[in-house]
Amino acid sequence: MKKALQIPVNSIPETGRELHLELGPEWFARWREEDPGLEFASGEIAGTVRLEKHGGRDILVRGKLKGSLNLTCSRCLEAFTAPVAAAFDLLLVPGPETITAQGEELTTADLDLDYYAGEVVDLERLLREQIILMVPLKPLCAEDCRGLCPRCGANRNRESCGCPEIKAAGPLAGLAKPKV
Repeated sequence: MKKALQIPVNSIPETGRELHLELGPEWFARWREEDPGLEFASGEIAGTVRLEKHGGRDILVRGKLKGSLNLTCSRCLEAFTAPVAAAFDLLLVPGPETITAQGEELTTADLDLDYYAGEVVDLERLLREQIILMVPLKPLCAEDCRGLCPRCGANRNRESCGCPEIKAAGPLAGLAKPKV
């Protein structure tokens, strides 16, 4: 499937090119193989990506992705499936594969700008970036997830433990329960 996501620039007609995507367990397994540190196990993502030439060599990439990712809850460490969706617009300009910015401040326009190298647009890389952006910073299986007991490790969503309440320690501990 990787070759299907490598789009030659000269194959994009003036009217644009639209691709329909189905990214399933095999695609995610290959990604995980290449990057074992991924924060999610797998997923099912479908969507469309449209490529249009602008001003000669610049390429506008518009996409919509929707599906689910298999994540781990940041409170109770249980696996769960989360719905995800994203729409994106990126302007790709010819340039080097890696750009090193030293001390430069990015503008809003810079966030929607990316580069492609040579005569091929690597949609694989762009899709991976967009999927990573869909992952919440602190994934939760439920808003009211009670997490793990810090003493015995019991999952408070499934069982209650008999551990005593932890008393706050430190110079500001007295502020935890102010006396009125």
